[in-house]
Amino acid sequence: MAETLPAGQAATRAKILGVAAELFYERGVHAVGVNEIAARASASKLSLYRYFPSKEALVRAMLADYSDRIHAWLDRETASAPPGPERVLSVFDLLIDWFAQPAYHGCAVVNTFTDTRADVEVAAIARRHLVRYRTLLEDRLDGLGLADPATTARQLLLLIEGASVVTAIDGAPAAGQDARDAARRLLAGA
Repeated sequence: MAETLPAGQAATRAKILGVAAELFYERGVHAVGVNEIAARASASKLSLYRYFPSKEALVRAMLADYSDRIHAWLDRETASAPPGPERVLSVFDLLIDWFAQPAYHGCAVVNTFTDTRADVEVAAIARRHLVRYRTLLEDRLDGLGLADPATTARQLLLLIEGASVVTAIDGAPAAGQDARDAARRLLAGA
């Protein structure tokens, strides 16, 4: 939808999405209302509903946009890492830095899915997010001569998401380094 909007409307829509992402991430989907999002985005409630006919539509658009941005960032920042295990571990290095941010509250996709489990469209976005993660990891595994890169990518994803959850709960980013160390051992054994 944003591609077909005039620049001003596209900017308003993007601002609403950004504010929604920030507030939903900080406090959860159910703790934030559309009035607060519209006010914080300096947009009218009417404008919000012009772009997103319901709060559920806003949540879905926000989550899809967030997933796109995260995967573009991961791909861009790890694409030039040296081939071999270091290319895979570069994904963990990025995440370790992210987990150390003071405002890190876990994976926004997992958090949103947990908040809205009954929403089948959110679940579909979350599944696509994980598939994209596995695809990125399989790409980073390319050239390692693994017998089953898909299984290794899934195991690496389990380490990433596990570290994200542990970091969000205990507030200390050490789980990211632990996951990286486990990934290094996994790759050495594969």
